[in-house]
Amino acid sequence: MKSRSLRDLVPIPAVWDRMERVEHRLVEVTTTSNDFLTEIAQHLVRAGGKRYRPLLAQVAGELGPEVDGGGPVEAGVAVELVHIGSLYHDDVIDEAETRRGSVSVNANWDNTAAILGGDYLLAKASEVAAPLGEEAVTLIAQTYAALCEGQVLELQLEGDIQHGPDDYLRVIGGKTASLIRTSARLGALTSGASRDEVEAISEWAWEVGIVFQMADDVLDLVADESFIGKPAGSDIGEGTYTLPVLYAADGPHGAEIADLLAGAAPTERAAIDRVIELTLEGGYVDQVVGEASERLRLAEKASSRLPDNELRPILRSLESYLTDRVTAARS
Repeated sequence: MKSRSLRDLVPIPAVWDRMERVEHRLVEVTTTSNDFLTEIAQHLVRAGGKRYRPLLAQVAGELGPEVDGGGPVEAGVAVELVHIGSLYHDDVIDEAETRRGSVSVNANWDNTAAILGGDYLLAKASEVAAPLGEEAVTLIAQTYAALCEGQVLELQLEGDIQHGPDDYLRVIGGKTASLIRTSARLGALTSGASRDEVEAISEWAWEVGIVFQMADDVLDLVADESFIGKPAGSDIGEGTYTLPVLYAADGPHGAEIADLLAGAAPTERAAIDRVIELTLEGGYVDQVVGEASERLRLAEKASSRLPDNELRPILRSLESYLTDRVTAARS
């Protein structure tokens, strides 16, 4: 089964017209008087990507009467700058060598360049958000604080196989779902959507954001390198134990998994493969996919409070896109 493209899932030409404007603005706002800083800042901007977050801002913008006023485009630019800036910092923390099919900023230059480049992108996100109003600027700041909190908690839990689902959800809520929720919320706010609609799309996006990370974590266990761009079990190798592995560690083979992961993150391929094998055989991946489906039902409930128009089936498609990627990887 081949997963559908995001363009297929959002058949609204105006959304994609605005996405082209987002691309132009991303380049425009990261062009500086210093050629070296411009090169660093645009390294991942020009590498492309799914642009899932700015896309959600444009989709949510369809809720309001002022969608063509430029607000949702600027909202999309702001959230993508936060996302890319956070990736620069993540790659320093993880000592990553690649990102989006290209060499990472820290590997291409050094950690200092990556940190300064990330800081610059985050500063530009606030600058872009400022004309959108105080609520927008506050939201961007709060969201980046949540990203940091999620990342710090993940760092604290590194190599710890004893923490459970609650801590896992706190991590992914901070580092992933918070920005996805902000993307939709800003898009709706800047288009003049009603307060009820803003709250409904925000609730929808929070659940979708949780599922987004759940799906990525499952893909790390079931997909091959050609599908996800990194070896299966990379999270395990880094000492980051996601929900399926945590469930497996609490199951009948928990002692064996604890031995495999004892001391520090395993570096031997055999240990990683065995943990994946036990996790799959125990049905824990299927358990997490089931929990993700429950989350999507909560998302659907939230979106049912929105007007019954062409947007509802699009939101359903964006929901299923996440779990369809897992199905495609397993087929």
